[in-house]
Amino acid sequence: MATNWLSVVKSADLEVLERALDWLNDGHQAHLFTVVQTWGSAPRLPGAVLVVRDDGHLIGSVSGGCIEDDLADKARNQALPNQPSVMEYGISREDAQRFRIPCGGSLQIFVEPLNHASQLLPIVQNLRGRKLTKRSVRISTGEIKLTEVLPEGAPRIEGDWFHTYFGPQWRLLIIGANQLGATLASMAQALDFEVLVCEPRQEIRDEWHVDGVTWMYGMPDDVVLDMAPDAHTAIVAVTHDPKLDDMALLEALKSDAFYVGVLGSHKNQEKRRVRMRMFELSDAEIATMRGPVGLRIGSRTPAEIAVAILAELIQVRAQQTTVGLANEVSCAA
Repeated sequence: MATNWLSVVKSADLEVLERALDWLNDGHQAHLFTVVQTWGSAPRLPGAVLVVRDDGHLIGSVSGGCIEDDLADKARNQALPNQPSVMEYGISREDAQRFRIPCGGSLQIFVEPLNHASQLLPIVQNLRGRKLTKRSVRISTGEIKLTEVLPEGAPRIEGDWFHTYFGPQWRLLIIGANQLGATLASMAQALDFEVLVCEPRQEIRDEWHVDGVTWMYGMPDDVVLDMAPDAHTAIVAVTHDPKLDDMALLEALKSDAFYVGVLGSHKNQEKRRVRMRMFELSDAEIATMRGPVGLRIGSRTPAEIAVAILAELIQVRAQQTTVGLANEVSCAA
């Protein structure tokens, strides 16, 4: 599976860009800001985006708030650059104190004036289509190029070009609409995951009470096959019914999902691994299964178990991005 290096949660990018697209379609002008590089204790990762409208309205974030306030003030006073350029914050001690950047932190931001919806519409369409895309802007002219890519690195400036990456929203498929599934779905949405739920049992599905999820109808193995899990997909089986959980695992463990977990004790997990081998899954595929699912925090209630699952899921995702960044640095050395 290819390792990914992107901003931690890319669905937020889609929200920011869609809102900016609405502003442009309504006749506003705006500026798109992207964190290129950080040093020290900077508050946001490279790739974080912010759009500031010509009247100071803004969406997104590149810091804890103070830099956003400064950029909004500059927008209202028409003091932002009218061509692509680079800004730096926190380089001096005075800037760090003024903008309340953590001690020793500084960041470099790429600024792009937005005058037409055509500047954003293609990348928004790619995000909606779950495509990983490199968006390149020629600094001297504002020319934009989009390239569908494999994961390949962090935002960067190369000569006259600024390159950044936009990927699909992280999504979580939950097998099981029981109390734990509902709690997990609610918390995952708060963490900006697109949540999908598969529950073949009508009597349990009828008691569902969490809004905002997408129902996936069918048996778990068919659902996993149909959705074609990618490297932005996590799958967690919580039905406590081996027949249903195992059906999902048989396909999930062969997929590109970055996280596959299943509820159950250590004893039950060992039995499950034996069953998986009977279906000719390899030891390497079975080894990717996380069970008992979640970090070991002594959780017992559905809410505590959901916290443990999401904490482990976030940990695994962060480890992948760290490895991806290390690979990028190694390749550049």
